Amino acid sequence: MGVSILSIIYIVGAITFIIGLKMMSHPDSARKGNIIAGAGMVAAILGTIFLYKNADGSGLQNHLWIFGAIIIGTLYGVIAARKVKMTGMPEMVSLFNGLGGASATLISVVEFNHLAELNFPAELSTPGTMAILFSGIILGNITFSGSLIAWAKLSGKLKDFAFQGQHIVNILLLLASIVLSVYISSDLQSENTTILFAAVFLISLIYGVLFVMPIGGADMPVVISLLNSLSGLSAACGGFLFDNKVVFTGGILVGAAGTILTVLMCKAMNRSLTNVLIGSFGGSKAAAGNKEQGAYKEISLNDSAVVMSYANKVMIVPGYGLAVAQAQHTCHELQKMLEAKGVDVKYAIHPVAGRMPGHMNVLLAEADVSYEKLLEMEQSNEEFPSVDLVLILGANDVVNPAAKSDPSSPIYGMPILDVGLAKNVVVVKRSMKPGYAGIENDLFFQPKTSMLFGDAKKVLQDLITEIKSI
Repeated sequence: MGVSILSIIYIVGAITFIIGLKMMSHPDSARKGNIIAGAGMVAAILGTIFLYKNADGSGLQNHLWIFGAIIIGTLYGVIAARKVKMTGMPEMVSLFNGLGGASATLISVVEFNHLAELNFPAELSTPGTMAILFSGIILGNITFSGSLIAWAKLSGKLKDFAFQGQHIVNILLLLASIVLSVYISSDLQSENTTILFAAVFLISLIYGVLFVMPIGGADMPVVISLLNSLSGLSAACGGFLFDNKVVFTGGILVGAAGTILTVLMCKAMNRSLTNVLIGSFGGSKAAAGNKEQGAYKEISLNDSAVVMSYANKVMIVPGYGLAVAQAQHTCHELQKMLEAKGVDVKYAIHPVAGRMPGHMNVLLAEADVSYEKLLEMEQSNEEFPSVDLVLILGANDVVNPAAKSDPSSPIYGMPILDVGLAKNVVVVKRSMKPGYAGIENDLFFQPKTSMLFGDAKKVLQDLITEIKSI
């Protein structure tokens, strides 16, 4: 009876994952979708702990250790999530991906040790089982080590690193891990099985490091999405090994959703995934996009406030600088003040703005900005010709005209927000320092563009003060 109830709980849990994922497609229902999916996961965990039965009819043991680990992990996760700033959200997502991969790897390691203790019985060590087991280890380790490198690079602890022929080395390492896995599976009774298994483990970890190290700049959101997909696929391998339907379903959903998102983001940048992994926007080729520019012009706070106050339509382009300054609430306050004066205010969102997929959407949602105010790139580009003023807050590469006009630029071919079509452009930046891709922005030197230097939050607060006095 317990097994039947557990199967029902797994089915319900899988359904809640699907419902939750569907609800996350819209900000108004995303929070509720998270809660529903989380409730399904809690039910599946508790059902497994109390209702799962081994082949001999015994249940799980060591409840004290299990619940101790759950409590410690939950408390740490809640504290870390509450303390993290929006600027640190990409790093946290990278860590989440990495821990998911590590968990999947440990599941495969435990299963391998279990089979080794039984001397790899033929009925349990089928080619299919071993293929899933090694897939879990390779994908999990790549996700774990790659995500740690992504975390270190996003937090500024590591810089991009590449050497001549690195991509060839990467391919050889990946092939070596696969070939060794096949060899081990073909002769599990060999005396070298444990040593070769350790070699696969180590090689896949090294591959994860070298896989992410050369990638940087505007490609990082794609890499985070790809690692998220790999974490889901590695988890699905664990669900398959232990015949756990809810883990398998959850892993497949994460893997599929991450893969689709990765493809969509590559499409948004007009690049193939291969080009992202080999081309590297933020790598050594960035310098090729730099060139001599003319003079830029500055605008005062008062002039900016006057133009905005008497405009019919204002479009705000948020970027990573907005997140760094924690200015999303102040930005929303400016929006409401302008709307009170009859100004139509909207936000133009580029698919890869920020450091992770949906970074700007999450940032503005935290400040209670209406979802209807957020326009995707295609919609924004259609409206720019009718916009009186575009206010760019910390965005750089996603508005750089070099993506269309300069074949030598490393971002050439990436679709951008055509802010230059608007009547006026005001760029809020701390300095003229290049953006994340490491190249100059041609937009800053165009006649329509004016620079307003300063911290985004301070500038917005001063603009609000100026507008009040008009």
